[in-house]
Amino acid sequence: MTLRDRVEQSLKYDIAPALLLDGNGIEVLEVVNGIASVRLTGVCAGCPATIMTVIASLEDELRKKVPEVEILEAVP
Repeated sequence: MTLRDRVEQSLKYDIAPALLLDGNGIEVLEVVNGIASVRLTGVCAGCPATIMTVIASLEDELRKKVPEVEILEAVP
């Protein structure tokens, strides 16, 4: 399993399933040099404040599950 696959699985099944309940989602774009680039989809996609709040909370949890990831960044 690749690092990207591990990040996708952790976000989808362990960390961010609550996003789906609100009609939102998270798409992993790439994982390079300890940085996981993601895009929020759905209702939260257009709100900068929500994006930063969600990313900050997800980042801590992702580091626990996939320690190779140092930064979770939101890409528009």
